[in-house]
Amino acid sequence: MQCKKDQTTENEQKQEQKQGKEHEIPLLALNHVSRVCSSVKDSVDFYTKVLGFVLIERPEAFDFDGAWLFNYGVGIHLVHAKDDEKLPQDRENLDPMDNHISFQCENMEAMEQKLKDHNIKYIKRTVGDEDEGAIDQLFFNDPDGFMIEICNCENLKLVPQGSLGYIKLPIDRHNPPIELEDKAGD
Repeated sequence: MQCKKDQTTENEQKQEQKQGKEHEIPLLALNHVSRVCSSVKDSVDFYTKVLGFVLIERPEAFDFDGAWLFNYGVGIHLVHAKDDEKLPQDRENLDPMDNHISFQCENMEAMEQKLKDHNIKYIKRTVGDEDEGAIDQLFFNDPDGFMIEICNCENLKLVPQGSLGYIKLPIDRHNPPIELEDKAGD
């Protein structure tokens, strides 16, 4: 009798797994964020010097002014704005409750110093407490007024709500292949 019950439980588990896979969305990770900008050069300088992104080649088929940057498993695609109305009107506003992109950081003090070194206005705050997992945040704008957050959000535990609790964590397979020049042959 025990054997039949174990088999029923095993069959139920297999059925649940099968149903979960049928509804699984085949996404891997965030690929890139696109930003319109008033000056591609100024934005490239900002994202490379302040945030450590690397300028990469873009497909030759693009016949408009722009640039692609990559690092930390995500790309930033810069596109020259044809119309300034697409840019934030208030480039000085820093409201953590407004639209922004956020980057995970392993050394908040070093990042804060980098902002100071580049004379970038920022807001610093801590949310939560040690018991909950306090997170530190830095908010600042890129040259066109798009807000960026730097945080140590790994201090917060991810807790799925409801029955759709399948969190997919990619293991470096979402990173595109990197073509490095062979400098040894030179």
